[in-house]
Amino acid sequence: MLAIVIPYYKRAFFNATLQSLKHQTNKNFRVYIGDDASSENPSDVLNNYGEDFSFVYKRFETNLGGTSLVKQWHRCLELVEDEKWVMVLCDDDAIGENCVEEFYNNLKEIEQLSINVIRYATIVIDKHGEQISKIHNHPKIEKSTDFLIRKLKGGSRSSLSEYVFRKNVLDEVKFKELPLAWYSDYLAVLECSYFENIFTINNAIVSFRLSDLNITGNTDDLVIKNEATFQYYYYLLREKGHFFESEQKEQLHYRLEKTFLDNKKNIKFWLKFSKYYWGNFYFKRYLLFLEKILKSIKLIK
Repeated sequence: MLAIVIPYYKRAFFNATLQSLKHQTNKNFRVYIGDDASSENPSDVLNNYGEDFSFVYKRFETNLGGTSLVKQWHRCLELVEDEKWVMVLCDDDAIGENCVEEFYNNLKEIEQLSINVIRYATIVIDKHGEQISKIHNHPKIEKSTDFLIRKLKGGSRSSLSEYVFRKNVLDEVKFKELPLAWYSDYLAVLECSYFENIFTINNAIVSFRLSDLNITGNTDDLVIKNEATFQYYYYLLREKGHFFESEQKEQLHYRLEKTFLDNKKNIKFWLKFSKYYWGNFYFKRYLLFLEKILKSIKLIK
């Protein structure tokens, strides 16, 4: 059975999220809602859906999302009972009416292929629910490392709500702690797939909502996002570099260097960066990067 976990905090678009669950053509799922000590109590909204689908609501008395969104995700996942597959659906996103049905339609093939990560096609919607992007489709079977590089080159997009994870694998791997959970979902896709294949259901669509109320649309935290971005690429290169081909590693090195150039005042970045390059005997690359830094400083002046 499929579990749909909603880490709840914002009421603004929550009803639209629940509406998308109400309209599922297959109701073989259970919803787990973990309220992160929100000041916007959703009880009256939830009362409208008591007969539409099965759900468990848990209000936590302490707020975790303000300091660690990943810890909030994890305690919400602990609510799940015996379901083997789990989707973490954000409280402002929505799933197409056939998402659950198509999950079960493809499940036999998914199991035969020993897939651990499933994703849906997506669109981006605005705060009014209007579509503001094309439909993003993917290859039916795609290696997760290939997807990462395709995304880096602007050929795709990704967000947490569009994925379904094999629950026991996600419990083993867990979401990695990064500031604002920025890139924590991408990393989970790579690690839960064991850097192998993702299965895509392209004939069902998840709607990702872009607004100034969510982290993606918020531009007030760019320094923190830069910190998370550096940690993400640094971790992939240092701990998981052997899963990537040489050309793919070039892309990751480029992104790590760009992240550093975007925040040259961060001494911690510089120390980690230097230790990694020297420790792997990337002397020539290190010297070339020093040239980039000097050129960027001259341009600023």
